[in-house]
Formats: sequence, structure tokens, C-alpha cells
Amino acid sequence: MSYQLAIHGGAGTILRSQMNADIEKKYHTALKLALEKGKQCLKSGGSALLAVELAVSVMEDSPLFNAGKGSVFSAAGTHEMEASIMCGKSLSAGAVAEVSGVKNPVQLAAKVLSNSEFVYMVGRGAEQFAKEKGLVFENAEYFATDFRKLQLKEAQEEGRVQLDHSKSKERKFGTVGAVALDLSGNLAAATSTGGLTNKQYGRLGDSSMIGVGNYANNTTCAISCTGYGEYFIRAVVAHDVSAMMEYGGKSLDEACRIVVQEKLRTMGGEGGVIAIDSVGNICLEFNSEGMYRGFVNENELKTLIYK
Repeated sequence: MSYQLAIHGGAGTILRSQMNADIEKKYHTALKLALEKGKQCLKSGGSALLAVELAVSVMEDSPLFNAGKGSVFSAAGTHEMEASIMCGKSLSAGAVAEVSGVKNPVQLAAKVLSNSEFVYMVGRGAEQFAKEKGLVFENAEYFATDFRKLQLKEAQEEGRVQLDHSKSKERKFGTVGAVALDLSGNLAAATSTGGLTNKQYGRLGDSSMIGVGNYANNTTCAISCTGYGEYFIRAVVAHDVSAMMEYGGKSLDEACRIVVQEKLRTMGGEGGVIAIDSVGNICLEFNSEGMYRGFVNENELKTLIYK
């Protein structure tokens, strides 16, 4: 069996009309770095679980994506990040939400999976757990990029929350995620996000919710989602794809198409999914103009933005 890894850096993307060669190159470079990191792990016999953690960590370290360093500001001018990770072999999972200061939320989610009796931790408790496990913390300035400051100012001026885009109609859903199949035939998935600009009331999206923005099961698939979280939560997207395969006999491509192109569209939801099934088929399905995405195996490495 060959290894497979797929990643996304958010659906929606910068509109073609506003993209230039320099920005496009930066995104492709960042995606390739994440793929190479995950590939090194898988090629050497490492687990799918570690590969998705490593790949997502690379994207969390980039200011280009709405996760980790590039996270958007909440209404309070803070960063409230969330992430989740799941093992397809054991169905064990770890998730965190409303965390601030943690450099790599996906690594904290992985610690919840491997070093606790719980699945989901939030807020101060999750941050305390991170400190006990020796995870890296950064000060507020590390996360405060100029672009995110501008987005917050625009959103506050207009009195609304907004997705990861600005007045220029750049529609980008800034979640990052990875799915992998390792040489032992095990699947895993991880998802991480900084949420919505100017969000209030402790709002959470789908990224940290197992079965919604993230899911992995060796009998079916590993899946990571990106889009407007409220719709993905209501549609229970990640588990729905798996259930269509397990109980409905659908192929990976067919299940992803039905959920993304039919169910989500009917509800008014925009976004996409990346998925790998138990035999290594990959699906990168989205209903927006584009999705920052890529995949790698022993024969090929490819990154894409638009359809």
C-alpha cells in the first residue's frame, strides 16, 4: 500500500481577478512546505496521525492562513483558536477551542488525544493543559499580523462578523486541514482555524467538532472541512460523508459530491472538503470559486488554488 496525504488552506480563496503572481507563488510555496513535511513522515513509515499534525502545524506557522500565526481577531481583539485531530484506526480524537497563545493548536489537540482521558477541552483549562504538556506559547504580537488588524477594523466599522476576507469581496474561508493514509493502512485527519473576524459571544465553528469539521475512520475515510461553520455544523458534514460510504455504499467521490454540491448548496452553505478513503483514493471537493489545496504520494506532489 502507498501513502497518501492531502491538505487544504481554506476554501473560497482570493478571487482570480485580485490574484497576482507573487501572492499565488506564496500560497503554492506554503502548501508545498506542508506537503513535504507530511510526506517525510509517511515515507519513513510514520503514522498518518503524526503526518496530519505535522502538515497542519506548518500551515499554522504561516501568516497566510487563518490558523495559528495567521488567526483573525475576535471582537475583543484577541485570538480564539480551535483545532481537532482524529485517528481512523482507534477512533480516538482530540479537540480544543477558545484557546489563546498556543503556537500550534493542532499539537494541543494531539496531546488531548494521546495524553488525556478526554476528547474536547476549551478555554483556560485547555491552555493550562497545554502548559503542563510543555507546548510552545507565543505573545499576542506573534499573532497580530497587519492584514488581520485591517480586517478587524473593517468588520468593526461595518458592525458585522466576517469570514476570512476583506471589503474587496475576497471570499476566503481560512481553515487549514490535512488527511492522510499511512503505509500501515491507517487513516487520520486534522483541522485548525482562527474562526471569524470580529466574532462575539464565544462563537465556535465546525473545525474543532469531531464528525463535523473533522473525522477519520479506517473503514471509510478521513475528512477535513473548510467553509462557513454554521452550515457545516447543521449538516454534520464530515461524518455524513463517512456514513454515506459505510451505510449507503457510496464511493468517496460520490459521497463528497452529494454533501458538498447538493446538501450544502441547498442550505446555502459554501466551502469544501478534502478526503482520503481506505484504499487511497483522494477527493478535493468544493463549491466555491477555489480552495487552497494539494496532495502528495510516492509519485506526485501537486498544489492547486482554482478549479
